[in-house]
Amino acid sequence: MSSLYDRHKAVIPDWIALYYRDPIEITHGEGRHVWDAEGRKYLDFFGGILTTMTAHALPEVTKAVTEQAGRIIHSSTLYLNRPMVELAERVAGLSGIPDARVFFTTSGTEANDAALLLATTYRRSNQILAMRNSYHGRSFSTIGVTGNRAWSPTGLSPLQTLYVHGGVRGRGPYAGLTDERFIEACVADLEDMLGQTRAGVAALIAEPVQGVGGFTSPPDGLYAAFRRVLDRHGILWISDEVQTGWGRTGDHFWGWQAHGQAGPPDILTFAKGIGNGMSVGGVVARAEIMNCLDANSISTFGGSPITMAAGLANLSYLLEHDLQGNARRVGGLLIERVRAAAAGVAAVREVRGRGLMIGIELTEPGTDRANPDAAGAVLEAARENGLLIGKGGGHDTSTLRIAPPLSLTVAEAEEGAAILEQALRSL
Repeated sequence: MSSLYDRHKAVIPDWIALYYRDPIEITHGEGRHVWDAEGRKYLDFFGGILTTMTAHALPEVTKAVTEQAGRIIHSSTLYLNRPMVELAERVAGLSGIPDARVFFTTSGTEANDAALLLATTYRRSNQILAMRNSYHGRSFSTIGVTGNRAWSPTGLSPLQTLYVHGGVRGRGPYAGLTDERFIEACVADLEDMLGQTRAGVAALIAEPVQGVGGFTSPPDGLYAAFRRVLDRHGILWISDEVQTGWGRTGDHFWGWQAHGQAGPPDILTFAKGIGNGMSVGGVVARAEIMNCLDANSISTFGGSPITMAAGLANLSYLLEHDLQGNARRVGGLLIERVRAAAAGVAAVREVRGRGLMIGIELTEPGTDRANPDAAGAVLEAARENGLLIGKGGGHDTSTLRIAPPLSLTVAEAEEGAAILEQALRSL
């Protein structure tokens, strides 16, 4: 009988990546742990690519989904949908955007796609500013604004994209500057670029912390400085909060709030963890932008009653248990432990991040050259010892990504850091 891996390879595209030389099938989870088909238990420090935001098999979410499934699973946006309205009300209030409207989707890709549609329609321009090293999704339009070659299979796009400096603090021509000078240089670059455009640019789309790019981020305040320039030109700001949203950075509920001197973005996107594993994404924008579309539109599966029930229960749990505060406290401890574990490991170039969003960049010792082989070796060694982590980075996936569920305990952080230290030392 063929293995599940053989069956996978026979029917699933080659470009659907699998982790590990011997890929694992995860069968169930509880809290911050999962089990594979062989019965092995793992501490989960990646949460299904940041989607299991609170905990595996969280009783409050499981109960809400079960009860909603017993009533009706789906109806579409053609009918009034109480769970969708209730979650939209809460998201609008939390967004910081005045007179906000919320459109729910099934993924972050679709959310960013919708944001680009809104911005280009509102501004009547197909020119988009995006950050170098960025990632915004897998659709035709979002690939066109992704500044990470590892995730850009085509150069064709309906958009004209201009890439701006600033998303990566520790690399590039401004890396050696102070934070203040770094921001000034990036703003000057933005001003110069806008001086070269013939028509009005629609929007800047930017992740406050670049997720797939390896959990890189600019100094706090960069996007506020950018915003002052954008406002002079009437350019919209889209904050891609697919990975940073809902308190993961610990310091703030949204990533944009680290740059909050200029106020909230014009458009905000979210996904990943709001449904604690259910397929939920969305766009928030002020009414005049959201309502600028003058053609019919619906979403067959966006805002489905069952995913909205999950989102409501998950958001309530997150707020009532102050998981943002937990991300700040336990995340601060974890990054200290990871930095201590990485000390003296020649292949570790940098440990960075905030809250429960931590990256370990690996390079060839003594250089800035990416070291994907080392990243793969650490990934394998961690799994062998019972820890699941992720990979990313704009330089050949050589950054290890650590993003546990936000309910991570101190004991679990210590356990995971010890396994990581062993894996790093094995290099």
